[in-house]
Amino acid sequence: MPFVRCVPGASTVGPVHSELIEIRTGSSETVRDLGGEIDTYLRKALAGDGLLNIWVPHATAGLAVIETGAGSDDDLLATLRDLLPADDRWRHRHGSRGHGRDHVLPAIISPSVTVPVLGGQAALGTWQSVCLVDTNVDNPVRTVRLSFLPH
Repeated sequence: MPFVRCVPGASTVGPVHSELIEIRTGSSETVRDLGGEIDTYLRKALAGDGLLNIWVPHATAGLAVIETGAGSDDDLLATLRDLLPADDRWRHRHGSRGHGRDHVLPAIISPSVTVPVLGGQAALGTWQSVCLVDTNVDNPVRTVRLSFLPH
């Protein structure tokens, strides 16, 4: 069961409020919806209108804005398996078999995304969710930084 934990690192620098959270991704490839964590963070940050930046400070994870729950998350993982097979073709070879592909992932799935915030709510489309994409089965816990810049 995935868990979320706030970690030391919350700060306010000028008008920017920033916080680190930990997400347990486990030992299998995952697309993890961050909507609940984003909503909680925006409430804690007393967000009004502005921009929310979500950043994954890892060399093997990324963020995607995608529909979840209707199969698109599984389709994304299947597409990544086709594009980046977990085999021995990779020069970066430490970790589990095919781990080099995980280091290529952030070139395809960006480690950051910026979302407009209106009235304290992420201004996403009806079917859009911000998701952590993690294919690295060797690292079961990820850190995500949420930063709000008010308008």
